[in-house]
Amino acid sequence: MSTIEAFAESLTQSARRFSPRLLLSELLLKQWFEPVVPFTVMIGLWLYFALTIPDYASVQNGLSLLRLFAEFGFVALAMGFCLISGGIDLSVGAIFALCNFAALFFLLVMEWPVGLVVVATLCVGAALGSINGLLIGFLKARPFLTTLVTLIILRASVNLLNTGYAQVFATNSVDSDAWDFIGTGSVLGIPVNAATLFLVLLICHIFLSRSRYGWHLTAIGASRKAARHAGIRVRLMLFLTYVLSGTLCAASGIFYAARQASTDSTTGVGWEFQALTAVVLGGISLAGGKGTVWRAMIGALIVFLLINGLVRMGIPGYVTSAVTGMILLAAVGIDVKWSKNRGKAIQKIYVNPAYVAFSPAPSVQRGSASPFAQNDRLIHAQVIGLDQVEGPEDVIVDRQGRVYGSTRDGNVIRFSGENFEQREVFAHIGGRPLGMQFDRDENLIVAVAGMGVYGVAPDGRVFKVTDETNRTWYKLNDDSRLRMADDLDIAPDGKIYFSDCTTRYEMTTNTLDILEARPNGRVVCYDPKTRTTRTVINHFYFPNGVCVSHDGKSVLIASTSLCKIFRYWIEGPKKGRTEVLIDELPGNPDNINRASDGNYWLALVGIRTPTFDLSVRKPGFRLRMVKQVPTDEWLAPALNHGCVLKFNEQGEALESWWDPTGISHSTLTSMREHKGYLYLGGLENNRIGRIKLDGVDESWTGYDAYWGDKSRVKG
Repeated sequence: MSTIEAFAESLTQSARRFSPRLLLSELLLKQWFEPVVPFTVMIGLWLYFALTIPDYASVQNGLSLLRLFAEFGFVALAMGFCLISGGIDLSVGAIFALCNFAALFFLLVMEWPVGLVVVATLCVGAALGSINGLLIGFLKARPFLTTLVTLIILRASVNLLNTGYAQVFATNSVDSDAWDFIGTGSVLGIPVNAATLFLVLLICHIFLSRSRYGWHLTAIGASRKAARHAGIRVRLMLFLTYVLSGTLCAASGIFYAARQASTDSTTGVGWEFQALTAVVLGGISLAGGKGTVWRAMIGALIVFLLINGLVRMGIPGYVTSAVTGMILLAAVGIDVKWSKNRGKAIQKIYVNPAYVAFSPAPSVQRGSASPFAQNDRLIHAQVIGLDQVEGPEDVIVDRQGRVYGSTRDGNVIRFSGENFEQREVFAHIGGRPLGMQFDRDENLIVAVAGMGVYGVAPDGRVFKVTDETNRTWYKLNDDSRLRMADDLDIAPDGKIYFSDCTTRYEMTTNTLDILEARPNGRVVCYDPKTRTTRTVINHFYFPNGVCVSHDGKSVLIASTSLCKIFRYWIEGPKKGRTEVLIDELPGNPDNINRASDGNYWLALVGIRTPTFDLSVRKPGFRLRMVKQVPTDEWLAPALNHGCVLKFNEQGEALESWWDPTGISHSTLTSMREHKGYLYLGGLENNRIGRIKLDGVDESWTGYDAYWGDKSRVKG
């Protein structure tokens, strides 16, 4: 291949790998992307006011806005926690106002020191919040009505207290550097109340997303009944949430009292509805169980900037209130619609087929001289375990001649006895066990879709080998988890090479990856000496079968979606390079295994047809098919033809074995040679097959081919 051709191929691969739809679907899956719309609105508002209001974008104005915003930010955060728990707190504005009064009362009337004033005010806020928590958490009162009543009572109390002490507050003052610092001080140039708010946000973020309290709180908001059944102390958690809400409002009241040094009947009026508007606008669901502290702050900034900007532009207060109300209505409507349709939106754009051009399919015409010509060599295969196995995707034979099958029920089934009449569950792993191989110590190493790579000791004990690999740093979604480990093989040095055929789909939807025809898979290596796992080939087209070559210097990899076999060099001058070994196959390759004569066996899980080959060049057609046609009517390769091929080290096909009826062995996915017989497994089969091979070494076993004679290994 010339330099220009290689460059063109590289561009083509890049175009197939990335697409706007693919990027958008992955973005929509990220939690941090959900508030992107309110975040954009927030930036847009700031830019608009910066262009229309003189000096709005200055540093001095920015610091002034931060000082004014911080107190509202605390109240919005309090509302956010209540909404996440599945409740609401309409009394946050009144608690804020009462705590503002309490701080001034303790300082100016009781003449307590500043430290004691802060602690006492926080206790007042916690006590007021505990009233809501007691009624809602332990007495099971409705949050809306309960906090509406406490709002009315607390607001009346504030007005009554202000009437008696307003003149006292106006005529008294205190000379305290600490109190002045709380009201007007700065930390590293940032207003102290804003710096404190940011610190509280960090703590609350960790609290909500990394602690048991946060997980339990989110679970309660999603479903109280389910949380209660899971053993979560729902009543206590709700009580503590409202105590936290009151404490945050108290912190806001302390900073406001230190900055304003006054109180009146309008203090905090309407803040509960502004806070509610803010957190819903930021993306915290009214239904509960969803939200972050940062979303609450984004919404709070939007409301604060809007109100502040409109006031500075001379807009009357009643207009500002009306605008805030309309925003709340719109936010609620958008929240409800988006919660219902987000999953549908992702589903509509997630599948993203790409253009693929297959090499011409070789002829499989019966009676032709082609090594792929159809025949009946598998039709009369001996049956093992009829109706006793469910989809043995892979089969393997141990040194004692016992046959193992990996089945869809999460088990590895073993058949033994002279005619394999004895059936037993060798191990229950879970997930979907797929490819298998014995290591030097006769542990059965198994690739398990949805779980990773596991091992089964000779006594049936199951142990984990690995379930993650290194993350691709530039990918939006974390791909470190092994989503669908498919097949594996073990190199002479003990390293386990295995395919993770897709990083976008699960076992139940992996056919979508083949239809999508994008390089979503990878080949991974686990080194038992260092116990590390790393991806050796990224962006591979549905890697499936994996087989270490006879000389141990390369790994053969089947690409199911491209209908090709690749060779990856692990030793020698080509180490680290990947090349095409077989470019033309009549079907979709699956597992690859060694043959006794130095060649290789290959299973074809599906047979290509002209219509299927045409469809892979029509991504739009495949997309419409996925969206509009039931799954069982999708255009697919012929899955009712069982086929096994043999090819040599140079990638040349030698001969084939077929079951064109699909009655005995359809959707063949695996085959193993052992002492003159070939054992057959299939993803949809209800049996394991066995056929007698002619002209082969009848003493050859897979274990000895990999690890040598057992007695010689031990000696």
